[in-house]
Amino acid sequence: MHWQTTRYRIDLSRPHVMGIVNVTPDSFSDGGRHATSAAALAHCERLLRDGADILDIGGESTRPGTEAVPLDEELARVLPVVREAVRLGVPVSVDTYKPEVMRAALDLGADIVNDIWALRQPGAAQAVAAHPQCGVCLMHMHGEPASMQREPMAGDSVPQVAAFLRRETQALLALGVTADRIAWDPGIGFGKTVDQNFALLARQDELLRDGHALLVGWSRKSSLGTVSGLPVGERMVPSVAAALLAVERGAHVVRVHDVRETAAALRVWSAVKSNESTKGRDAN
Repeated sequence: MHWQTTRYRIDLSRPHVMGIVNVTPDSFSDGGRHATSAAALAHCERLLRDGADILDIGGESTRPGTEAVPLDEELARVLPVVREAVRLGVPVSVDTYKPEVMRAALDLGADIVNDIWALRQPGAAQAVAAHPQCGVCLMHMHGEPASMQREPMAGDSVPQVAAFLRRETQALLALGVTADRIAWDPGIGFGKTVDQNFALLARQDELLRDGHALLVGWSRKSSLGTVSGLPVGERMVPSVAAALLAVERGAHVVRVHDVRETAAALRVWSAVKSNESTKGRDAN
């Protein structure tokens, strides 16, 4: 399987690590640490040294209860970082739901649009469809960031998430976007209960049946804090565990803060998988 993006046709025969670059003062996990363009770019370079395969640059926090960032401010945060990041030799994703930011970032050479609203904001789907081959990640979110955790979704999360992503994918296909450009994200923590989030992990195979690349983001999420009892700043170990479980269950891309630790864990996982493959060939 491949994920077609602006400059790269990403081979998904192995799992990829997407490193998070928050150019924001109020991210739930690392807000303010990389809020300047210079600090964000230095963070990009460190993530690449740590083993990131993709960089995901965002200028607006989506933690529960946050208010929207004005367009001009988001552009001022994101574009200087994207302009330099596209020179680093890896796919660059822009985490935004605003079509104006999408178009501006794509004009600078960004490879992927990563949208928590799944292109449901006016003009967003058209911005992606107008581009000849950028990648896009459609995420499921119940409600909106300002209120999603006060009124989480009801019922079985897995079929609801799958149906939503399937519907939004069909709408995008109808605009001429090819299937190999589209990835799915179940939206862990976005308007879901703890049990619903873990159901999406336990039954992740149900989200793979349509054949789209699957991107998941468990890093430092509150559900991990609930089951581990750890505050957000101490959730590296459960975050790596969740990423590893997601990959074991078929995820193609894991979006993480702790790139070095996640990449190291995946190297161990890959060594085991390689040994299993060798044993299978020897047995034949």
